[in-house]
Amino acid sequence: MRDLTDSGKAVGYILLSSIAFTFMNILIKYLQHLPALELVFFRSFGALIFGLIWINRVGVPIKGNNQKILILRGIVGVTSMALYFRAIQLMPVGSAISLRYLAPFFAAGLAIVILGERMKGIQWFYFVLAFAGILLLKGFDPRITMTGLIIILISALFSGMVFVIIRKIGHSEHPAVVVNYFMTVASIVGGVGCLFQWVTPEGKEWLIVGSVGIVGFAAQYLMTRGFQYAETNLIVPFKYSEVVFTVIAGWLLLGEYQTWQALVGIAIIIFALVGNFLTRNESLRKKVVSK
Repeated sequence: MRDLTDSGKAVGYILLSSIAFTFMNILIKYLQHLPALELVFFRSFGALIFGLIWINRVGVPIKGNNQKILILRGIVGVTSMALYFRAIQLMPVGSAISLRYLAPFFAAGLAIVILGERMKGIQWFYFVLAFAGILLLKGFDPRITMTGLIIILISALFSGMVFVIIRKIGHSEHPAVVVNYFMTVASIVGGVGCLFQWVTPEGKEWLIVGSVGIVGFAAQYLMTRGFQYAETNLIVPFKYSEVVFTVIAGWLLLGEYQTWQALVGIAIIIFALVGNFLTRNESLRKKVVSK
């Protein structure tokens, strides 16, 4: 009974996290006239404040155990974030989040080279299927320029690098420390970027830019709580609900319509992502059982 209750809590936390991330995506899109690095600063600095409170609450050393790899995680993460924010400015937000979620495939490819992991044949099929979804989405949505597509795919690549780095870190660092390094590096990079590109928010925009960091931290916290309550194989498929929520929110709140062909492309991408995850998770489970 407890397992069932915990599973329900986990799914609830993940869905709330996806809604929070969706809200953040919409806020970023609303502020698309601001430079990407300025958005990175507001997103990161607000979350950093709450992150420091989190670290103090859990009582773990703020420096961590491996500063170099933590800083690297921060640099790679802020690169992905800045490119993602720029991509949102160049294409519908629903399309941007759909394409950025290709990160697991880039992570799998990098893990082959860096960590010596292997991909099963069916995973290559899912990769090709996801690529077909990209072609369908790009081909039937003239709002997705080649420049925007390249930017979001590079963002997904760097996001995939983050997955590999976190896998390398393993359990040697507390999640709060990892998040804190990310937000610290992002705040510094975004802050320096503001020195060269700055557009002063006007009126209620100050409230919105202040909310971005708060909502972003809330989304990360809810996601972390979800993963604490249940196994990854239960949680991750629900994580892709962010794509659905963002597409719907972009359509209803921003008037970013989606053609049925583009929706089919997004659906194919999500299907390929879930299929790849379930295949990989089953492979890991068999390895554990065989030991």
